[in-house]
Amino acid sequence: MISYNKLSSSYHSFILNISANFEPKSYTEARKHDSWVQAMHDEIYALERNNTWVLTDLPQHKNVIGCKWVYKIKHNVDGSIERYKARLVAKGYTQIEGQDYLDTFSLVDKITTDRLFLSLATSNKLYLKQLDVNNAFLHGDHLEEVYMVLPLGMKSAKPGQVCKLQRSLYGLKQASRQ
Repeated sequence: MISYNKLSSSYHSFILNISANFEPKSYTEARKHDSWVQAMHDEIYALERNNTWVLTDLPQHKNVIGCKWVYKIKHNVDGSIERYKARLVAKGYTQIEGQDYLDTFSLVDKITTDRLFLSLATSNKLYLKQLDVNNAFLHGDHLEEVYMVLPLGMKSAKPGQVCKLQRSLYGLKQASRQ
């Protein structure tokens, strides 16, 4: 059994802030809350600004993959809400090898490489900095033709259109390669 009695008041407040917030599991739940609707709007805007897709009709004999929304609340150190994050993720598990993607690759380093790098930096008295690229997966260009259904909440001018992906999207088999 977990007891909160021995926690400091600031940590207790932090835990309550984090556990009291609601992260939807589906689009249906999310669309009922303005903060999540705004987060989805921001994500769609970022994807469109990045030319992630163009709307088109689905060509014959082409596979169309699905997508889903993933929701996460980002917290500040004190437990307060920094922002609501909605991420659109492709259902890459429905992709067909040879048709929707040709190759996959995931760059993974080994702990021995990290240790070598850190020891070289230390012995040469170098400063290290961390770099994080926002939406890194969205910057890769596509070599294959991949079509995705319109995200829930997005409308097209012409019924039946799909998104032809121009750039990579989280969840695609080839996303980390690109």
